Order: sequence, then structure tokens, then C-alpha cells
Amino acid sequence: MKLPFPLAAEPDDATREAGRKLLTGDVEFLKGVVAMSGLPPGDRIEVCFAGRSNVGKSSLINALTGRRALARASNTPGRTQEVNFFTLADTHYLVDLPGYGYANAPLEVVAKWQALLKSYLAGRANLRRAFVLVDARHGVKPVDEEIMSLLDGAAVTFQTVLTKADKVKEKDRDRILEQVRGRLAAHPAAFPELMVTSAEKGWGIPTLRAAIATLD
Repeated sequence: MKLPFPLAAEPDDATREAGRKLLTGDVEFLKGVVAMSGLPPGDRIEVCFAGRSNVGKSSLINALTGRRALARASNTPGRTQEVNFFTLADTHYLVDLPGYGYANAPLEVVAKWQALLKSYLAGRANLRRAFVLVDARHGVKPVDEEIMSLLDGAAVTFQTVLTKADKVKEKDRDRILEQVRGRLAAHPAAFPELMVTSAEKGWGIPTLRAAIATLD
């Protein structure tokens, strides 16, 4: 029986190389945005990364781009409250969204940045895909489902990327994957393939790069 939400296949050599060149070539931080008026022109293919606080988003972006500190990691959940734009060559934007969940910030600040997130997701016509990061040790949590429902409502296709897979015991992997697949079944905007990554070990990095490079 074919599993729902199978793992994404390894890319062929040409696609793997295209992904590597795009993600590790000319990559620059463009700007941090705190209001819709600050968004750069929507004149290129855009992908965004979303994940709850401390899911390993900064580490994954750094691994994808081959930079040690392109995206700044913080030990304080909810510290990053801007929508951060990076340019990939002159063809793509990579967007790092604020971490969500248990943010160490005043309620009015959280409300403001959640409103920005909703406006961004609903109003960015050049956004081709959101990558929703889920900690492989815990599976999909209610706070992850909130962002997934937001993406459903905005009709933005999202692909689930499991992070920190090297921290999961082999005996627990199938159970976690089953839980994730079950949760995703309720979300119409979910892309029908999963990715499993480890920024530390490099697992899944070429596959994720290739997925970004082949969007049009």
C-alpha cells in the first residue's frame, strides 16, 4: 500500500547541482521587514520558512546556504520578530518568518507580528511554497497546526520538513512519521511529500535545495 505523504525522492545529479548552485551561490541578506509596506517588490520566485520557536530554522537555513551565520539563531524563543528576506542570485527570495509559539514577547507585540504574518501569507502572489518545519522528535504540535491552517486559508502550498532527525531514535521514526501524516491529512494546502533533514548531519539538504530550485 502506498503511504500518504511519502518521503521526497533524492534528486538526480543535474537537479542536485542546480539546487546547490542556487542556494550556495550569491546569497545575501536583503532586509528585515516589520510592516507590509516594507516588503520588497514581488518580482521573483519566493519561498518562505516557518516553524515554531527553537525548531532549528536558522540552523537549517545556514546549512542550505552553506553559511555559518546567515540566519541568526537565538536561544530566546520568539526573539526574531521580523520577516527576513534573503536574495538567491537574481531569481529568488528566501524568506525567514518569525518563530511562532511560546514567544518571549509582550502580547501586543505577538499580536502585531501575527497580523503581519497573516497579511504576508495572504498577499504575496509570487510566494510559490512555504516550508513548515516540524521537530522530528515531537511531531506535529497544535501550534504547528495553527500555521498550517493559516496557510490553508491563504491557499499557499506548504511542504512539511522534519528537522533534527539525527536526534530521533530509529525505533521512534515510524511512529513520528505516522503521526505527522495523520495530521497533514486534514490540511488541503499540504504538499504531498515529506522531507526529513538534519542540519548537523547534512541529511536531506540536497533534496530541499533541489525542491526550491525546481519551483517556477
